[in-house]
Amino acid sequence: FHSPMYFLLANFSFLEIWYVTSTVPNMLANFLSDTKVISFSGCFLQFYFFFSLGSTECFFLALMAFDRYLAICQPLHYPTVMTARLCTHLVVSCWVLGFLWFFFPVILISQMSFCGSRIIDHFLCDTGPLLALTCRKAPVVQLVFSNLTLLPLIILFLFIMGSYALVLRAVLKVPSAAGRRKAFSTCGAHLSVVSLFYGSVMVMYGSQKSEHKAGIQKIVTLFYSVVTPLLNPIIYTLRN
Repeated sequence: FHSPMYFLLANFSFLEIWYVTSTVPNMLANFLSDTKVISFSGCFLQFYFFFSLGSTECFFLALMAFDRYLAICQPLHYPTVMTARLCTHLVVSCWVLGFLWFFFPVILISQMSFCGSRIIDHFLCDTGPLLALTCRKAPVVQLVFSNLTLLPLIILFLFIMGSYALVLRAVLKVPSAAGRRKAFSTCGAHLSVVSLFYGSVMVMYGSQKSEHKAGIQKIVTLFYSVVTPLLNPIIYTLRN
């Protein structure tokens, strides 16, 4: 349990707890209350933590893919390469990068002027519904935020797919069927989690021009912010 894989899983589980906590309690309170109100500061705190924890999850999934690549493709070098010190540094880097990635864009949006109905057409404070309430349209801010969202998604997804392509090549060279099954079972849980999370997030942020934008936002956001974290412990428990 002190191996890098379980150390990463422990941090990932801790991250998922806070990721769900940033949205679900407020969402349930709104479902049960007649006055569905959130303060300005509360909205932007939720906005910041939701995106920061989401980007941290992207970095963690990439780090876990790298760990599996080293374990399967470089098994003899794995104990000397993935040391406890390196693993700790990589984990800290994921947390720091995740929380810095959206810090300045969120500050920038919070300084904008909001007017009109002040009704957020969503169950959480997300980019689209918030920018729709600004007094002046800000296409540049929306473009910057969209690019900042898509950049880690695409780069880290390609990194994960590249890692697993190398893993697949190494596994297919294993002579015994039992060895191949063991290697695939080691990666199966992580691949399932990556597919669920990246699939839903890319549908969300890769289809900004959808005609049913509001409806898609609510359904897809509900999937990757609530359903996916709910399924992750089940997937990893079955694997273990």
